[in-house]
Amino acid sequence: MSSERFKAKRFEPKKIYFKETDIAAYDKSYLETLERNKRWGENSSKFFAPIKKFFLPITKPIADKFSNKIVFLQEEISKFPEMNNLPEGDKKDFTSKISYALSLGFKEKEIFFFGVMQWMFVFLACILWIQMLFWIPQPVWDAVSQCMEDNNDAEGCTLIADIPLTLWGYFCILLAAFPVGIFSSAMGSAHFMHKQNKESTVVKCVRSALANAWTTWAFHFIDGFITVRQIVNRLPQSGNQPQTPMIIKMNKVRRAKEEALYYAWKIGSAGVLPNMVLGNNLIDSGKNSLKFVRARFVEISKLRAAYSSICWVVGVAAYIGAIVTLLFMGDSIYADSGGLAIPKIYQYLMIPVSFALLVVMIFLRPIYILTICNLYSDYLASINEQPVLPDDPSTGVKAGIVFGFLCILAILVIIFRDQMGLTAILSSTEIFTWYQ
Repeated sequence: MSSERFKAKRFEPKKIYFKETDIAAYDKSYLETLERNKRWGENSSKFFAPIKKFFLPITKPIADKFSNKIVFLQEEISKFPEMNNLPEGDKKDFTSKISYALSLGFKEKEIFFFGVMQWMFVFLACILWIQMLFWIPQPVWDAVSQCMEDNNDAEGCTLIADIPLTLWGYFCILLAAFPVGIFSSAMGSAHFMHKQNKESTVVKCVRSALANAWTTWAFHFIDGFITVRQIVNRLPQSGNQPQTPMIIKMNKVRRAKEEALYYAWKIGSAGVLPNMVLGNNLIDSGKNSLKFVRARFVEISKLRAAYSSICWVVGVAAYIGAIVTLLFMGDSIYADSGGLAIPKIYQYLMIPVSFALLVVMIFLRPIYILTICNLYSDYLASINEQPVLPDDPSTGVKAGIVFGFLCILAILVIIFRDQMGLTAILSSTEIFTWYQ
């Protein structure tokens, strides 16, 4: 009986027909699709308007707390004349800083602990997001595949299903941003304590980080959202649509603009973390970061370029690891229906992703944070300012209570998703027949 269970599935070959597509006709169809999606967005906004208005007293304070008040960083950094002629970053610009980071890590061993905690919470956030994939039954995934096959439009077929998955993803980023922000700030606190010849412990560093918990939480949510969005945009696009010269050109321009804005954000926000560690609010941290970047532009841009290139290598390794993982899965990537078992695939892909996160969160990110804090210390010394660490964790207690409430909310959604009607929404295949 066990041999029957693990017997490889047999699939009947399917003949695929190809037809030539007139480029002009396809361009017209592409523009019509964009217009249709725009109308769909407008209609969905009108549909959700009453719900949004009803929950406004609850959602507005939260939205105000985590809104991107430092979006001006991208705009200001983009205007820097140095951005037109960026210095090339060598990996030595990053690896040369390892000695300082490791020496500080061995002296203040809590830094490695903070890195491990960051990795653990980011990993848990990824697992939490994957849970929603298991709430969607296999017939729905099969309907998605059929829709894509019939319409040659991956984005259009998953457009409505993407809404709950995207919202759940935002929620997961919001949850992960709190511990990641606290432990990142704790690393910075350890650096400044070491510079001032003060004893740093886990309790002292976390206590100092909690003193500016709301600002730290808000910034890491914004940064996490921007980073995840850019990672998703960099992934190979699915779909069987032919690429016309017009679409290829449009995609290149769009991606170049996205990369430029993303890089401007990362450079412009380099000084935000050390500012938050020292107790500044979000707007003041952004303004001080601009001054810091202007004064140390070459060093920061080289460090960021080297750090990004190493992270890129880790990302490519994770992508190759994902391909190898899929190969080792064999027929288990298919469900009993013959379609792809999407939840199981994502679950297995967490293996290479977890190793990539481990390298970045425990080794690369601490080096980057400590180096930036060290550069900022030198910058403060050059303008005759003395860093002062905050020591009032009462604000962090309030933020911690809200974080605990959000964790309970996530648990309630998981337990009572059937009663909430979420399972019924995710189980309906009508959303795909509606598109067709």
